[in-house]
Amino acid sequence: LGVGVVVVRRRSVAVALVTAQALVLTGFALVDAADPDDLVAAAALGLRALLLALLLLLLVARTRETRPVRARIPPLARAGAAISFALALTWLVPEIGLASRDAERAVLALVAFGVATAALRRATLFQILGIVLVENALALSALELPGGASLAIELGVALDLLLVALVAAVFHERIFVEFGAGDTAALRTLRD
Repeated sequence: LGVGVVVVRRRSVAVALVTAQALVLTGFALVDAADPDDLVAAAALGLRALLLALLLLLLVARTRETRPVRARIPPLARAGAAISFALALTWLVPEIGLASRDAERAVLALVAFGVATAALRRATLFQILGIVLVENALALSALELPGGASLAIELGVALDLLLVALVAAVFHERIFVEFGAGDTAALRTLRD
């Protein structure tokens, strides 16, 4: 799902992919829930996923592009760069203390896909989606901590990251209002 966000053209499809990814994480959290605190944390993840989906789809509807914001790099090259970056991270980063090395690799791959999305796409909404992909990586890492993270930490992280996405969405809408497009290339015209 993370690679899909890097390569898809339509903003609504990318939002759907990120939402599906967040809901899959919620499902894993529900399956692994051992006590009521874990259920509350899983519910918070699910609520975060739905609120982000609502916010991002609202942004898509309110900021219709007159013409698509084209990335300078073709989709296949973006996918190759994202996968290469993910492989490099998984090979170079030592163990980070999660329950399994596979979970660590998944977290690092999600971080790589989020960074690649933000770096390789000019549309501001895709850059927000890159941040959300990294958020999903943090949620996965919290789920895979040995012994689990405390409820306060999980709820705090979910709220903080939701606020980061909300601020980024406000910036996206402001850029769209000022320049008539959510294209970061338009920001190059700004001078002191």
